[in-house]
Amino acid sequence: MNNTPQELKTEILRLTREYSALMHGANRPGIDNTTPFIPGQTTVPYAARVFNADEVEAAVGATLDFWLTLGPEGAAFEQELAALLGVKHSLLVNSGSSANLLALATLTTHKLPAGRRLVPGDEVITVAAGFPTTVAPIVQIGAVPVFIDNDPVTGNLQVDQLEQAFSTGKTKAVMIAHTLGNPFDLGAVLEFCQRHDLWLIEDNCDALGCTYSLPLARAKALGFTENSPGLPVDGTHITRFTGTWGDLSTQSFYPPHHLTMGEGGAVNIISRPPLKTYAESFRDWGRDCWCPSGKDDTCGKRFQWQLGELPKGYDHKYIYSHLGYNLKPLDPQAAIGRQQLKKLPSFIEARKCNWETLRAGLADLADVFDFSLPTHATGWGPAGFAWDSSGCRTDCSWFGFMIRVKSTAPFTHTDLAHHLDAKKIGNRMLFGGNLLRQPAFVQLRKDRPQALRVVGEMTGADELMQRALFLGTYPGLTESMLAYEMDVIKAFVRRC
Repeated sequence: MNNTPQELKTEILRLTREYSALMHGANRPGIDNTTPFIPGQTTVPYAARVFNADEVEAAVGATLDFWLTLGPEGAAFEQELAALLGVKHSLLVNSGSSANLLALATLTTHKLPAGRRLVPGDEVITVAAGFPTTVAPIVQIGAVPVFIDNDPVTGNLQVDQLEQAFSTGKTKAVMIAHTLGNPFDLGAVLEFCQRHDLWLIEDNCDALGCTYSLPLARAKALGFTENSPGLPVDGTHITRFTGTWGDLSTQSFYPPHHLTMGEGGAVNIISRPPLKTYAESFRDWGRDCWCPSGKDDTCGKRFQWQLGELPKGYDHKYIYSHLGYNLKPLDPQAAIGRQQLKKLPSFIEARKCNWETLRAGLADLADVFDFSLPTHATGWGPAGFAWDSSGCRTDCSWFGFMIRVKSTAPFTHTDLAHHLDAKKIGNRMLFGGNLLRQPAFVQLRKDRPQALRVVGEMTGADELMQRALFLGTYPGLTESMLAYEMDVIKAFVRRC
């Protein structure tokens, strides 16, 4: 008897789950991972995909439907991500780097008021140490990045340099990443942006699930009156997810990040709906039409527009108001992402737990290591963090566990990195370090000295470049892996 298409699909998906259970056991969350760990032989990645049969089934199911380009799964993911964060809209793109480019490009639209539109030569404040594609889009759209220094303790910006970086009539925006899942000082940055009427783009690619709390009076003065959905209300603070405080924010769904679609990213439109239309145009070739793929004439006047110097009635689907891109991901990727979103709360908790395990386990090495702190924290102890007097609090969804090798230690961070690598323990330096010392930016300064501006001496960024590295905190780490990491580091220190 012939099977119906639905019966065939059901059987294929049943077998898919069976296959995944047999083949992907090592990719399950650490608490569910029963794959034997052999110290010195099994690699301990700094980050990796964490998934089970749910994601594999979703990918195969969407592929069988063969929509391929962004479609129903993508639309559902965008709605679910926006609802989780509590933002107006989320737009899927093909990477976190594309998200950063799209967010900056959105602010160049001629549809914004002239005084707020980013045009070539305008300045955007950013920080020196971090990932290059937080900064590259500033140059790519013709603006000028203005670099301020990093605080080596948090990895984030030195907020006391913001005013020095500001230039009346030139500065239009601030674009900064939350470093390794540690929120930057949003209170100070938001007040600075409000004072000077600047855009704020939060690069949230390493920080999905982090929260920042502002005292009620400060939050209300900035226009915030509600927590993000699902976050507890204490009556004295407004607490929101990072990526929901600025005008736009970006996410990355590359495998090391908090959830994955393989490749992928998103731009979040926090509270200004028109920005969604502009961002969508730049994402989708620069077209003026807002009809989703496969749909026509949702405006009801497809052949009634007259824009530019085109004849009246020219097909709206082929009218282009921007010099755009094609930055969309595929629908099967979104199907994977929807399953990952369901697991995000447990992934966040695992990251926090793994950070605490490493911090407690390495606490007796304070003579050779400086340990990172969350923004607004003044110290760490077994009972938790001590906090500064600002009343602000951060709750970190850690992307990594960063340590800085002290200048007085008998080894360098490169020595330690080499040793960890030899022991099959994944580690990374803080991305590009001081980006101003990277070949691309050295060459940019030679070719066009006016293409960037630097505020201060960058001593913090240099310290991070010369002394910092980080270990993984991702949810696939097991207790055995973490114990092995700590044993190897302690043995290395004792040997030195």
